[in-house]
Amino acid sequence: MVSQPESSNSLALRGPSSVVSYGRSSRHRRHGRSQAGGSSYIPQNDFPVFSHTGDVEIVVAIGSTTNRYLLHRLILTQCSGFFEASTSQEWSRASDEPSGTLARIGEDSGSEGGRKKEMRRRWRYELDQGSSNDDVPMLVQKENNATSLFGSSDIQPPPVRNKPPSSNPSFFRSVANLSLTQQTRETVTLSQEEEDLLRDYDNLFRIFYNYSPSLDSIDIANAYIQCKSLLTLADLYDALAVVGPRIDHHLLQFQSRLWKQIAKYPSSYLKLGYLAQSRSIFQEALIHVVGAWPMGERHIRRDLPESVLDLIEDKVEDLGDTVGKIEGRLFRLTLVTSRGERVTPNNSYLDWLVVSLFRQWLADSTSPPPPPPPPASSRSHGQRHGSVSSHARHNASTSQSNNQASPLPQATPPTNLNLGRVYRMLGSPTPAYLPHEECKRFLKLSPDIYSRESLKKFEKRLEEMRAAAREIVKPLMTCCLFGEGNSVSYLVCTQVDERDFPWAEFGGGSN
Repeated sequence: MVSQPESSNSLALRGPSSVVSYGRSSRHRRHGRSQAGGSSYIPQNDFPVFSHTGDVEIVVAIGSTTNRYLLHRLILTQCSGFFEASTSQEWSRASDEPSGTLARIGEDSGSEGGRKKEMRRRWRYELDQGSSNDDVPMLVQKENNATSLFGSSDIQPPPVRNKPPSSNPSFFRSVANLSLTQQTRETVTLSQEEEDLLRDYDNLFRIFYNYSPSLDSIDIANAYIQCKSLLTLADLYDALAVVGPRIDHHLLQFQSRLWKQIAKYPSSYLKLGYLAQSRSIFQEALIHVVGAWPMGERHIRRDLPESVLDLIEDKVEDLGDTVGKIEGRLFRLTLVTSRGERVTPNNSYLDWLVVSLFRQWLADSTSPPPPPPPPASSRSHGQRHGSVSSHARHNASTSQSNNQASPLPQATPPTNLNLGRVYRMLGSPTPAYLPHEECKRFLKLSPDIYSRESLKKFEKRLEEMRAAAREIVKPLMTCCLFGEGNSVSYLVCTQVDERDFPWAEFGGGSN
């Protein structure tokens, strides 16, 4: 047996915990020593570079900044359909090209001192910016090269190289070029778009490894932009099922501020909730979209699939049917005399006035606003050249309507977006419509019956109408929002069931 001399550069075998502890303490005591030609390289085996176990290298180079990741195929394929497909036997270049494999040297104790190579498959991806500004940056699979993080061995530190002699002119040129390169990189600044893309890729891989993404937790408007950008990237790599719950968890921390933002931008948050498969965000946005429909229709038709549009139109139709039935009951609402007869101008004129005033207020409040009058120039032109025939006015009106029509078909005709406030007034225990002064002015229009006593009777009978109307509109008073519903002018009583979520059939979605 040939004894090997001890050397400080020899590779120590990993032993029991006591031996390992001793080795660590010894290295710690020698840390302060300076050895000529030595190396302080310590292989990293943690995110984002797993030097010992990583088998997928990802290089994200944008501008003057390069982020390198050495990750695991097992985790990437579990989180992303893109990596699952591109590293498969059918698609991966590693299965076809010798450069895609790397030999790990191992000792076979069962042979006669021979060494066998254990081949491990390797993958390398680089970010391709595309040839034009319209191209979407995408990771593409590349061959491993000399600059790869794999190196010649994934468990050995780089070889020790002696310091070159001071008389070597190439050494000084290399140092000078390196300094110039570093200065150039320091002076080049990234644009906001480039910084966002670097952040999105880093957040994507952080989520894959169960790390919290770096997202704004103070400014919800900025957090929305970051979350939307990250979800778009996750959609590109078929990783929404993993990234979506993280986005949902982050945004729900804003609580009341989130609900207020959804009320301001419901169609935008509807898409975000759909991509993140967030039940809470999607439901909140859907209720606002249905109540204010057809506002935001163009954005929804362009950015969301047909399944979401079909869901919205079904909910709008259901809400319209409910409102129609309740409106019919309200317009049929009346008072009866002491003999149980419906009031008429003949049997109780004062009570009939109460019913008439209520119906007139209801019609004015629930009807869409009238069309604007024609411009002053059109009126003066008609006065100079005589009256216009009804047929000509009809043609002009039709032409104007066609010119102002939306290029997309409307699911429902334009509605009065103030319906929510109207029905909330009808359902309020302390109604604010038709107050005392308005009743007084109305009754004074009939001086022959106006008196203090008749006014009291008028208001008493009107209160009976209000109480009956309050019971009729109860189905519309339900607020299905997580946030406050009284601040909006439309109805927010749309019920969202479990089967209504577009992704429910796949079993996905966060709470």
